[in-house]
Amino acid sequence: MTENWDDLRIFLAVARGESLSAAARLLRMDPATVGRRVARLEQGLGHPLFGKSPQGYALSEAGARLLAHAEAAEQALGQGVQALRGAEGTLSGQIRIGAPDGCANFLLPQVCAAISADNPDLDLQIVALPRVVNLTRREADMAIAVSAPSAGRLLVQKLSDYRLHLAASRDYLARHPPIRSRADLQGHRIVGYIPDMIFDKELDYLADLGLDRVRLASNSVAVQFHWLRLGAGLGIVHDFALPAAPGLVRVLPEEVALTRSFYLVRHVDDRRLDRLNRFAAALAEGVRRELSSLEGLA
Repeated sequence: MTENWDDLRIFLAVARGESLSAAARLLRMDPATVGRRVARLEQGLGHPLFGKSPQGYALSEAGARLLAHAEAAEQALGQGVQALRGAEGTLSGQIRIGAPDGCANFLLPQVCAAISADNPDLDLQIVALPRVVNLTRREADMAIAVSAPSAGRLLVQKLSDYRLHLAASRDYLARHPPIRSRADLQGHRIVGYIPDMIFDKELDYLADLGLDRVRLASNSVAVQFHWLRLGAGLGIVHDFALPAAPGLVRVLPEEVALTRSFYLVRHVDDRRLDRLNRFAAALAEGVRRELSSLEGLA
């Protein structure tokens, strides 16, 4: 038997990345070396762990059985390291957070900067994705979502509600016909999501307004925000983003007001890890505090 923790670490990286190149980037190794190590592990175990195809590496039946045990070993090792470092000290190591890009651009930077200042040995990474982060594949240690997932072995905690309004720049409003009711919106250039790339129904803001044509569309909230800031049109904006662009103003604030929620999502196995529990508590407190502050300024 030649397998050891380092072999299992490489196995986990390939299982999560579904390719040698993705695993190599994560491990900072050469893809050929990763391939040789996987082959060595398979030889030692006497079973193929992956099915190889042009689309990538998919777990075999034996690989799927090994995955649960390898993740358990990973968790146990993490707990042991944390115990040696002292559970009551400052946080250390690396933690990666996945989030939709509105939250990732306008909310998490301030929250994570404050946590980092209190924990100088902690390395924080924010993954901004226009889709749901896959925690099963360990794309991140935890994720912020706009709806509570109902499937998978996940811990789900509601963080806070947040508000959104229709907004445009003062310059745009000065150059275009006045907007006194929802009916007036039909004659204006709308900024929003690419309709067939909306990954969560909670983000389908414009359907309720009867606006079926989005003349300037992007799957990125940041791109939409910059279009609005530049006076290119009007669209739905997070209230917590408005302080970042003083030239934007709410439009029909009494008629068009949306409320959505943020949820913190973690893998259920991580509930035993004090380090991640403590970070999740700090993140939740920071998100609520920052939301309250920014929405108060909007």
